[in-house]
Amino acid sequence: MSYWTAPAGLFIGYGEPAHADHLARLHAQGFYRGWPRDDFEAYLADRLKTPAYVALDARRTPRGFAMLRLSGDECELLTIAVEKKLRGKGVGRALLAAAVSDLVTTPVRTMFLEVDETNLGAIKLYKNFGFTEIATRRGYYPKPDGSTATALVMRADLG
Repeated sequence: MSYWTAPAGLFIGYGEPAHADHLARLHAQGFYRGWPRDDFEAYLADRLKTPAYVALDARRTPRGFAMLRLSGDECELLTIAVEKKLRGKGVGRALLAAAVSDLVTTPVRTMFLEVDETNLGAIKLYKNFGFTEIATRRGYYPKPDGSTATALVMRADLG
């Protein structure tokens, strides 16, 4: 089992089905339409196709996570979420770094993601990891007021 260090006294390990409740709550904090717990449980049950990297505290309670979907030599960052009080402290950066470092042992050479064009903090993080914008998806993210936001599609070559 691999572990990575993270800020705020956290460490990063692999997600497990037992984390589904926590991850669903964290996701709902960060996104208007959070994913159902059952979806998380299904993803977490197949670490080879949908690995999750979870920032855990000393009690092994999830405080953030990043989830990928692997397919051949490509992968997609499905989602990344960090507990509100820990945002801006480098936890998201540590989660993405753990995922990228773990992919070195796989055939994956390219990573894709979508990000809300107004999420400047996330865009900056992704650019620091070598992601570049390759497309946009208008109306991709629903908002609570009934409007929608545009997603930037980004890509990074991992080697």
